[in-house]
Amino acid sequence: MGRLALLVFVLAGLTGCGTVFPRNQLIADKNLKITSAYGVKLDQLVYWGGVAAIAYYVVDPGAPNWEIQEAKFPEDRYHLTLKMKRYYNGGAGEARAVFQRRARELVQTGGFREFQILEYQEGMDSNVIGSQRTAEGVIMLVRK
Repeated sequence: MGRLALLVFVLAGLTGCGTVFPRNQLIADKNLKITSAYGVKLDQLVYWGGVAAIAYYVVDPGAPNWEIQEAKFPEDRYHLTLKMKRYYNGGAGEARAVFQRRARELVQTGGFREFQILEYQEGMDSNVIGSQRTAEGVIMLVRK
């Protein structure tokens, strides 16, 4: 929710720039020559650079696609809950693979032989600001 609030705040600030400085421009009215026949206005370059920076911040391609929460139950059982980031660039069909990868990590770190999936389901959590893929399940770790 913090990113959305920041985005709204920045966009509101950008729309206010035209009314705060009506006579004196905030950015010089210059053209940046790309080729002899094509140039870009400096204010357009700054505007689109800002839009690209905000989009990069919201999408955040370097962040992991899935957030995993786990709860340990008695008898070596774990409940895993996965939530995909709301705005993503790929990775929409990998819930099962991420679920199994985390189960294998629990097997290896705990010294178990294997795991069994007792329950598994995928779904979509709809919200005003967009839908979010979810997956959850219960695994049982089998001792050696």
